[in-house]
Amino acid sequence: PLLQSWSSQPFNLPPFADITPAHFKPAFDVAMESHLADLQSIVDDEAEPTFDNVIAPYDRVGAQLGKVGSVFGNLCSSKNTDELQKVQSEMSPILSKHNSAAMFLPGLFKKINAVYEKRHDSGLNSEQIRLVERIHLDFTRSGASFDEATQKEYAELKAELATCQTEFQQNVMKDEETYEMVLKKEDMSGCPDGLVEAARQAAIDRSKADNEYVITLSRSLVEPFLTYSDRRDLREQAWGAWTRRGELDADRDNLAIATKILRLRKKQAEYHGCKTFAEYQCLDRMAKTPENVMELLENVWERAKKAADREREALEEFVKESGETLEGGIQPWDWRFYATKVRAAKYDLDETLLKPYLSLDAVTKAFFAVSGNLFGLSYEKRDDVTLYHEDVNLYEVKNKDGKLVSLFIHDNFARPFKASGAWMSEYRSQTRNLPTDADEIEQIPIVSNNNNFAKGSPTLLSFDDATTLFHEGGHGHHGMLSDATYSRLSSTSVLTDFVELPSQLMEHWFEEPEVLKKFCRHYETGEEIPEELLAKLKAAKDFNQGFETIEYTSCALLDMAMHSLDNYDDFDMNKFERSELDRLGMPQ
Repeated sequence: PLLQSWSSQPFNLPPFADITPAHFKPAFDVAMESHLADLQSIVDDEAEPTFDNVIAPYDRVGAQLGKVGSVFGNLCSSKNTDELQKVQSEMSPILSKHNSAAMFLPGLFKKINAVYEKRHDSGLNSEQIRLVERIHLDFTRSGASFDEATQKEYAELKAELATCQTEFQQNVMKDEETYEMVLKKEDMSGCPDGLVEAARQAAIDRSKADNEYVITLSRSLVEPFLTYSDRRDLREQAWGAWTRRGELDADRDNLAIATKILRLRKKQAEYHGCKTFAEYQCLDRMAKTPENVMELLENVWERAKKAADREREALEEFVKESGETLEGGIQPWDWRFYATKVRAAKYDLDETLLKPYLSLDAVTKAFFAVSGNLFGLSYEKRDDVTLYHEDVNLYEVKNKDGKLVSLFIHDNFARPFKASGAWMSEYRSQTRNLPTDADEIEQIPIVSNNNNFAKGSPTLLSFDDATTLFHEGGHGHHGMLSDATYSRLSSTSVLTDFVELPSQLMEHWFEEPEVLKKFCRHYETGEEIPEELLAKLKAAKDFNQGFETIEYTSCALLDMAMHSLDNYDDFDMNKFERSELDRLGMPQ
């Protein structure tokens, strides 16, 4: 089914119901061979290299491989069953070697370089010049200018790196899939009804007893549990598992894999004349250098530390005034719990009172409405189309003239075999550079937004979850509203330190009072969200931002520091992390 025409499917969507993991390897084998044949036809053209006979065809070749690869990549994130994981492990180095073979195809880079050298003297427009430059850079960063022996070494290194990265990701996913903290009703003490219901649903999904509840490592379960559970011992247990994903089983040692990845990346950078992988990565970023990245991060870090220290003092004062005694003082598994209590005392804000106004249906309608007001888009749900899971929704997205501009797949719930977090992806990217015999529907993007909300009846979101839905919708718009001629320049194919801009802009729209008041209505009564609650929400907006900024900035700083090392002999990741956080003055 992966290699057959999809013209019988609505909008040429993948035939999800017919696809099994066993189909992928033979489909990839055929598609990779076809891709190399398409590239060879560019090389074999005896005419002088031009944009029209080199760059434009290069941008559109490999349609079959792109179709197979997009379904494979998306399912490896959204429905990565044990059977598919085996295929993923097998195919990762094979696909990496194919990509290298495509880049190293004799004669291809020579033609691309010829067009690149005369790009400003060939009558090209700005989009075409940009395409030439991006493709040329793709090739040079992939080692196309290396000699044949070095190319072979580099291809082997990239394949080994792909294998390690796949194993690392699968280990994290396996821990998220298999870990269960099985509780009784009394163990859910302090948890709001919505969380209790979600934990019960997780237990039902895992065939637990009628009186049992399950906290998984899905953020939509574990983070609320850390926030509301008054069982400190259970919060510590949940925190320990959550922060050790990829290390929960001795057979899944991600520390060793991560160290190997660091060494391979360092070697990769050296092939390009860079001392560190951080230097190599930053060359194709807006920041340009690791020093620029660190300057920004450390500026934020110093300010966030001061705020987090003030927040800690407030938590400690609350604990003291309440007469509690915490062995060891405030610990990481305590912070969310006491921060919620301090916020309630300081701003009289109980976020559980917000949730009835933030049903998934209401927030989705709000997102669609904002999308319509900003961009003139409308969304029509298609319940008659079969996707890869019954909980996933499909929408036709049309502009104000009623013209189809995109298909939108909304996959909102956490479940086994689905990666954690939230992301935007595509099954088909927008382009106008199609073969002459292609169906015009192939110009229309198929954009997917994935979240990991705890499913309920109804599903009630936290304010952060609702903001995440809007955030991913911003990425979704980046794909849906793409208007590029060429695939390589369409959608989110931008520098990665720019790609978050559309999502950041969109998420702020959710905070607008006009949006909240109009669409966020009580799921039972239809009551508009009270002005008083909105005022409290606004007043508490900056509360605990020091802690939250420290959380993500510390990860970024550690990542940069680890990839800025020029020697990994006797490297101990845990020891390095402790040492680096001490150097940074990590708030305790």
